Amino acid sequence: MVNAILTMLIVGAILGAILGISSKIFYVKEDSRVEDVTALLPGYNCGGCGYPGCSGFAAALVNKEADVILCKPSKPEQRTAITEYLANN
Repeated sequence: MVNAILTMLIVGAILGAILGISSKIFYVKEDSRVEDVTALLPGYNCGGCGYPGCSGFAAALVNKEADVILCKPSKPEQRTAITEYLANN
């Protein structure tokens, strides 16, 4: 019984170390501009732009796959702020 517990602890420690090292090696840094543009959008997640919610539309804006005019519920001030943010970043 003690051997089985000790073996499981060792196997768990080895697998945990492998996962920890892998998370450092294969880390992918996310683009913070998507979060910033999402915060500038109205946040209704209506899908009126043709994208799956505001975060999908923000990703399309950052990747220059969409135009800010597609967001129908946004106000002109929000559209201007988004356009200026994307031009400067």
